Amino acid sequence: MFKGFKDFLMRGNVVDLAVAVVIGSAFTAIVTAFTNGLIKPLISTIGGTDAAKGLGYQIFENNQATFLDFGGVINAAINFVLVAAVVYFVIVLPVKHVQERRKRGQEPGPSEPTDVELLIEIRDLLRAQSQRDNGRD
Repeated sequence: MFKGFKDFLMRGNVVDLAVAVVIGSAFTAIVTAFTNGLIKPLISTIGGTDAAKGLGYQIFENNQATFLDFGGVINAAINFVLVAAVVYFVIVLPVKHVQERRKRGQEPGPSEPTDVELLIEIRDLLRAQSQRDNGRD
């Protein structure tokens, strides 16, 4: 049971995904700080009636909730593009390159158990089952 779980974890996909989630979360914080600290102030200089609001349009003067924040949307789009670019160039391309090398045979893939190893495992399981059955009689 534990061997199957270990094989599942060591397949590569699970580890790669876990690393990608952790790195993606950390990188998202960096990109958000970058865009909020540098890009959004630059967008705010372009327009808007109030410099703190940035690029946008106030539909009703007396109602702050009617402010259309174009700067915030542009900021989110920049965040997305930067995170997507890093994920693509740092994770997707290297993994694709390794997979192509494995297909060409330059790099070995995950090792599969040999026929002898499988037969030994079956023998050991049958022996253990036989011992349990003999102990119950």
